[in-house]
Amino acid sequence: MSLGITEITLILVVILLLFGGKRIPELARSLGRASYEFKKAKEAIKKEASELKDAISESEEEQSEEYKLKDDVNTPQV
Repeated sequence: MSLGITEITLILVVILLLFGGKRIPELARSLGRASYEFKKAKEAIKKEASELKDAISESEEEQSEEYKLKDDVNTPQV
């Protein structure tokens, strides 16, 4: 489904009629800021998730080492 030149022109005319010529630059700026904030928040969430994943894997490594030490002792496991 692609938009042809007629559909794009119609959409632009409707936007121009609804918002007027003076408000369109303000709307474009607002959309640009919103896009920037969204990207910034997305990167922050990715970074936080990565740090959390690393912390969990380090914790699991420490626990596995603790169990390895327990396995070295010749006691029966329950």
